[in-house]
Amino acid sequence: MVKGANVGLGSLDGGGVDAVVVSLGWVSPTGEGDADVSVLLLDTNAKVRSDTDFYFYNNACAPDGSVQLLGKTPTGEGSEDRISFDLTAIPADVRTILIAASRYESARFDELEDLRLTLSDSSGEPLLRYTIAEAGGVSALIFGELYRRDAAWKFRAVGQGYEAGFAALAADHGVDIEDDAAAEQSDLPQADAEQLAASEPTVTGGPRPESAPVTAEAAAPVPTPVRPRTAKKKTTRPKSMKKSLAESESWHGARLFPVSALKSNRERETRATSVLLAVRAQVPEFGRRLTAGFGAPAGRMETFTEVLMPHGESPRRPDGVIRVERAGKLWTAVVETKTNGSALKVEQVQAYADIAARRGYEAVITLSNDVALEGSPLVEVKIDQRRKNKVGLWHLSWAEVAHQAQMLIRHEGVGNPAHAWLLEELLHYLRHENSGCHGFHNMGPSWVPVRNGIHDETLCEDDPRALSAVESWERLVRQVSLGLGGELGCKVLPVQRARRGVDAAGRRARMAEELCRDGRLRAELRIEQTAGVLALTADLRTGRIRTSIDIPPPQQGYPLAWAKRLVRELAEAPADLHIETLVEGDSSGPRGTLERLRPEPGDLLPKSGAKITGFRLSLFKGMGAQRGNTESGFIRSVDDAVHAFHARVAAHLDGIPGQRRAASSPTAGV
Repeated sequence: MVKGANVGLGSLDGGGVDAVVVSLGWVSPTGEGDADVSVLLLDTNAKVRSDTDFYFYNNACAPDGSVQLLGKTPTGEGSEDRISFDLTAIPADVRTILIAASRYESARFDELEDLRLTLSDSSGEPLLRYTIAEAGGVSALIFGELYRRDAAWKFRAVGQGYEAGFAALAADHGVDIEDDAAAEQSDLPQADAEQLAASEPTVTGGPRPESAPVTAEAAAPVPTPVRPRTAKKKTTRPKSMKKSLAESESWHGARLFPVSALKSNRERETRATSVLLAVRAQVPEFGRRLTAGFGAPAGRMETFTEVLMPHGESPRRPDGVIRVERAGKLWTAVVETKTNGSALKVEQVQAYADIAARRGYEAVITLSNDVALEGSPLVEVKIDQRRKNKVGLWHLSWAEVAHQAQMLIRHEGVGNPAHAWLLEELLHYLRHENSGCHGFHNMGPSWVPVRNGIHDETLCEDDPRALSAVESWERLVRQVSLGLGGELGCKVLPVQRARRGVDAAGRRARMAEELCRDGRLRAELRIEQTAGVLALTADLRTGRIRTSIDIPPPQQGYPLAWAKRLVRELAEAPADLHIETLVEGDSSGPRGTLERLRPEPGDLLPKSGAKITGFRLSLFKGMGAQRGNTESGFIRSVDDAVHAFHARVAAHLDGIPGQRRAASSPTAGV
């Protein structure tokens, strides 16, 4: 589409569209650029009905499920923010749905490349794409809008920017945003907040004349309006458990989902399917989170296991079925589950896709320990395009399921205590060594030959096993990102520095060439609210894993003060942390271990007087020799290296200027 163009959704797929997923994407040349997406529901006057019609990171889901921000997902060109819309649930007095994004502080959209919006139907098939050629120096941008015309939904490509930022965009559409001062007051303890409120005058529409009598109406307290908070929500960790009443540590508490009796892969698959589907049906927040991205509406969910379905002369029995009912309409998905590293079988998934198409079902969902990659599906399934009903094929990793459960109960919160307990039991089950739901845990049959070939210098650049190793590495990095994000309660995404016009397959082919030539696998992780990118390098020639981060110098002060402050901030970091001074030009700056630099921070200053552009902090760790997820395995060593670096190094950098945004919001200071 081009700017200003509009199209009816019904004309795109030849019928009615009840649910769509909108993806906003961009590419950052530095790997650090990002933006926050937001949605505004507008009435006939192009204003929000109330501030609750503003959906963003602090208000990510509508109570009726009509709007849900699904978060970022990695793509071959970086990442995309996905938003699910259940158009049948949008209130009748909402005429327009505005889809926008905003950048932080002084950042502008002209610093990003390939700004794009993609709208897909419930099966995941793209219906339209809109690319914004030149956004200009704006910090807020309306990508597009969905709007009603004669009871039908249409889409318009907007591409309108706001130099004054999201504050101006929000104000234009009637959103009243709480500023930082009010936010700070609301974060005070209740007694302090009341004392502060009592000591400050309250202005409610101008001064009252002294002669005016004080009526009961005027004396009544004015209710404080609830406004969107621009600062990130503060989460509280669950209270520590009370001391156990067990007589000894050998006693194990009773669990809702026991795993000790599981003996075979079939038993693990059956138990895992039943456990997951039962919890999804009983915990609406969790069930909705796992199905919204697949086009499911918000409604009453029921789940079933071992459902017999006719399929020619050989009836099929999929592992499960999910059904969601809303306004008399049913959304149905067939579920196929694998555990303990078992691979999905093409013939099974194909049969379920055929059954779903014949019976008018909307989706086939597969679950396994494997991680799907963009442009490289786990199973190739043929869909009969002649059928009117479109069937979406979706995949979930068990690691992603655990991540979503952890985000809900540890960071975002679940309103019902019983639901929180159910999620805790599910998380304990998934993490148990006997459940078979450990996520990606095997680098594949090509891993050992590739490592040996690099060590012996016999690996050829066109060896197809190198590409297989690169794909396994990408799956591992995505799983590590999920694990770290679940621990921190924020988004952690792999950074893809793709050249313009290079697809995911081309990028992996280039990485395979680098692996054969240099013997190294590289990745970068962007951690939300942290400046800089966590770099990860696995050197297969030396058998070491390097984790590092580049931090910019403070904007004020002198170089010696920078060095002293850096060393002081790293007081709790390990003594073997390597610190390198980055200088302007091709020359390298001073470097040393933290242990050596603690008494002499001035050793970080270049003798030549070259301009300091930053500091690089690095930790090195030996990698496991095995391909599996054992204590000495490669996967475990990579996961441990990333978590250890963040906990022991990156987490201590809060005090360094530039390491965190002053406020985590594009609307800070409004």
